[in-house]
Amino acid sequence: MRFGILGPLQVGGGESVVTANRDRIVLAMLLLHAGQVVPVDDLVDAVWETGPPVTARGQLQTCVSRLRRLLATAGVPGDTIVTGPAGYRVEIGPDDLDAQVFERMVAEARAAAAAREWVAAGETYRAALALWRGPALAGLSGAAVRRGAAFLDEQRMLALEERFEVELRLGGSGDLVAELTELVERHPLRERLRGQLMLALADSGRRAEALAVFRSGREILLGELGIEPGAALREIQRRLLAGDDPAGDAADRVPGREESGRAPGGEAGGRVADPEAGVAIREAGGPEPTGSVGAEEAVLPTTGAQGSPAPASRPPVRCLPRAIADFTGRQDTVARLRKEIEDGGPDVPAVYVIDGMPGSGKTTLAVHLATALGPRYPDAHLFVDLQGHSVRGPLTPSTALAALLRQLGIPGERIPADHADRIALWRTELANRRALVVLDNAASTAQVSPLLPAGAGCLTLVTSRRRLVGLDGVRAQSLSVLEPGEAVELLARIAGPERIRAEPEAAAEVVRRCGYLPLAIRLAGSRLAHRPRWRVADLVERLGEEDRPVLAEFAVEHRTLVDAFALSYAQLPGPVQRTFRRLGLHPGEGFDRCAVAALTGLSLAAAREHLDELVDAHLVDEVDAGRFRLHDLVRQYAAELAVVADAEPDRREAVRALLDFCLHTAVEVSATFEASGNLRSVVPGKPARPDLVAVSARQGRGWLDAERANLVPLVILAVEQGLYRYGWQLARANWRELYVGGHLDELIQTHTHGLRAAEALGDDSGIATMHNYLASAYFRLGEFQRSADSLQVVIAIWERLGDVAGLSMAYVNLGLPLMMLGRTSEAVRHLEHGLALARQTDDWRTMPNALTNLGNGYMELGRYADALRVLRNRLFLARQHGKIDVVADTLGGIGAVYGRMGAYDAALSRMYAALRVLRTLRNHFAEGDLLNEIGAVERACGRPAEAAARHRAALAAMRDAGDRGGECTARNLLGRDLRDLGEVGAALELHHQALHAATRIQCLPEQARALDGIAACLRPTDPAAARSYWTRALALYVQAESPEQHEVRRRLQELDRAVDGDPG
Repeated sequence: MRFGILGPLQVGGGESVVTANRDRIVLAMLLLHAGQVVPVDDLVDAVWETGPPVTARGQLQTCVSRLRRLLATAGVPGDTIVTGPAGYRVEIGPDDLDAQVFERMVAEARAAAAAREWVAAGETYRAALALWRGPALAGLSGAAVRRGAAFLDEQRMLALEERFEVELRLGGSGDLVAELTELVERHPLRERLRGQLMLALADSGRRAEALAVFRSGREILLGELGIEPGAALREIQRRLLAGDDPAGDAADRVPGREESGRAPGGEAGGRVADPEAGVAIREAGGPEPTGSVGAEEAVLPTTGAQGSPAPASRPPVRCLPRAIADFTGRQDTVARLRKEIEDGGPDVPAVYVIDGMPGSGKTTLAVHLATALGPRYPDAHLFVDLQGHSVRGPLTPSTALAALLRQLGIPGERIPADHADRIALWRTELANRRALVVLDNAASTAQVSPLLPAGAGCLTLVTSRRRLVGLDGVRAQSLSVLEPGEAVELLARIAGPERIRAEPEAAAEVVRRCGYLPLAIRLAGSRLAHRPRWRVADLVERLGEEDRPVLAEFAVEHRTLVDAFALSYAQLPGPVQRTFRRLGLHPGEGFDRCAVAALTGLSLAAAREHLDELVDAHLVDEVDAGRFRLHDLVRQYAAELAVVADAEPDRREAVRALLDFCLHTAVEVSATFEASGNLRSVVPGKPARPDLVAVSARQGRGWLDAERANLVPLVILAVEQGLYRYGWQLARANWRELYVGGHLDELIQTHTHGLRAAEALGDDSGIATMHNYLASAYFRLGEFQRSADSLQVVIAIWERLGDVAGLSMAYVNLGLPLMMLGRTSEAVRHLEHGLALARQTDDWRTMPNALTNLGNGYMELGRYADALRVLRNRLFLARQHGKIDVVADTLGGIGAVYGRMGAYDAALSRMYAALRVLRTLRNHFAEGDLLNEIGAVERACGRPAEAAARHRAALAAMRDAGDRGGECTARNLLGRDLRDLGEVGAALELHHQALHAATRIQCLPEQARALDGIAACLRPTDPAAARSYWTRALALYVQAESPEQHEVRRRLQELDRAVDGDPG
């Protein structure tokens, strides 16, 4: 089998070659729906559960491309993943996926069982179950994947139960006891398994043990769910007590196999008796009831333990707080929850847990929802504040039960003192009522469990700042912050719609600074409402004052945001509180457990435990599997706590440890694919936490992608903390990923701050390094003169320091902006000098760049033989040192030279081979350049439509990469293609766009080509205008020493002959 999901994700029959979490989630989603199209939106939601980035679709395409490549390395054809108009699907054979084989074999086993071929059925069940290697998709998180995995795990359990039925028929009971005992311990609420264990024990002569299994199961069901065992399980118990065959007269009486799902006697769902007769009250931990029905079961008359009147005589109870009139937002959540509850039917008990961070509006939502659903539950509307996060401490379950019973009208003297008796009375009182219960501000599962009604027709809404993961059979709704539009609407309802409409931009900024948190918005809106002379902009100004704690603005009378956060913080264990404070020092958008371990000095395991605690407390959000973030206001709170509670040297050391970890991880990852190979020499030394660096570096580029948003804040933090060496070295370590990925704004920000750090240190080497890499960004942005100026600074520094290697690299880099400025001969001279210096020091790291840039220079001058010579030399070096990216880039360059020479077949074979490699390396710049060259050759071969397709792709790649010069080239080349296709108007527009952009960035060659293209478009209709444009183009071509000047001269001469009437 090629794929395995019945256990950890497996590809190619071995351990999965897919290691990045995002890739694994996408592949898992496709395999869970094998043969079906999985919509792009579903994949985006699976990967980014709490809100995808704007680039999500593009990242998903990259992810699928990478998956195809990885599958190929595992011997799986790349076209297994098929792109459709609406999404992606995997096309596999019937034996390629273990889950499909399992499904088929289970169907065969069921068919054999239906035909009463028990031996064949048993063998087939065993073979099917042997395919499982552990829980489905073990190790993968994410709600969508876990839903699919949970379905598969349930199918496994059903197959196990069906297999045991067959085995029991075959008489192998004794061999089944140990296996069934283990499964019942792991799945105590599966009554079918428990019944099968009882039958196996009874068949082995161990009837007393079988009855003990029933009793323990009954206690679990009553204690955790408040229900009695089902009819089938009770029937086995009855037969055991009576001394009958526990399997009954018919073998089909094994639990869970009744055709109608009814217990003997016709009672649906395994109820104890007619509701009019009584309800079960036994609670786990309470005294064993006695009576005529024996020790296994007891009922209580509906008059209640203390003689309460029957429900029909009781007046309705209404104890809900007033719903907030300005409830805003969450409309989709409210609508979905209402539909789920209403579709559940009137007689189905339901429990919903609404959890979220402090101030997210949990209570407001619960009360709003309860008020809206109130008419469905006419008998009682109950509400209790469990004080889970209160300075007074949480209510005990017994105290909460007393409060709820009093709301039902039970006098205090009739409320039992014993906890178990209170639970029994509570559930008895609600057994025949249609009641709605709101349990607000819950602290824990243990606090809530005894308060859950057992009767059908009750709805319980629980709110908590913690995830109550221990509650079985409930539905959870986690609240995030509001959407921006909802947040502004809430502010308007509180502060007044006219004020908000008058200052929409200021209002948007207020809610942004509130982090879209409902409580923060309410407090900010209340301040505006109580200060009618304030403009909204005044509040924005106060929220932005650096010398005033922002959190202080979120306070009205005795209600503050700080108090809300403080109550959650106070309930954390001391070590976890310290971790929370350390997180306030992290300046970025998100972090992983390794970063937390670095900040805190904890082990990875301890960091994970602390994060789990903080996530459960809703002080930290897990935004993706293994990626976490703090809400902006929570981060400010944590940072303020750190200043108060932790000494300044401790805080600074924590920051240094974080920077050290990030720096050395970036070096370890980037050094593996950076062509120059000098990164390790720029950042010497060893990491303080090599264990963390090793774990993170295994993620490769995935780690760099995840941390990119943190890079600018980290470099700024290093400068602010005076940790200057980390500032400039961290910028340098991330240069290639920013450059190749087209993240030029971040490149300039990091290296500008890095330059400040190097200058503060007086480190000339760091200053030269920052200028050198800033020049690369300026070049791609079309700021060619600025790029050249920066490199002149670099040259001056290296000359003063006598650093020949640095000098050779600077001269080589200087050649590129000079060429774009039209100073091609001067550029070639600098390139030749840089190459000579590199050869002088045997610097093979600089030689490849020198050779490729020199090849481009020779090609621009029409010296094609020289261009081929130096590019072939570069190819030899690249192969010698195993640099696949350099090999691909050089092949593309050689192909481009062949294209200029008219050797089109040789050109295309090399360029398409190079393109396949470059696309796997995510080098958008090189890919765009190569697509431009391929398109030019396609056009020269008489295929303008193919050429246009390549140039459109090049234009898109250059836009993604932010390469303005490359965009100009692509527009000019695409204009030529469209002109050949007869789309002259579109071509003219593209050339004008190129001319405008090239003039703005002073790109002389593309200015000339744009003028050339405009002239060609105008030639048939306006020869005079065409002549003017060609004349201007010729002047620029001559200045740039471009061989294209000869073709323009020929066209001008041809035009002049046509005007003079000379056919030539």
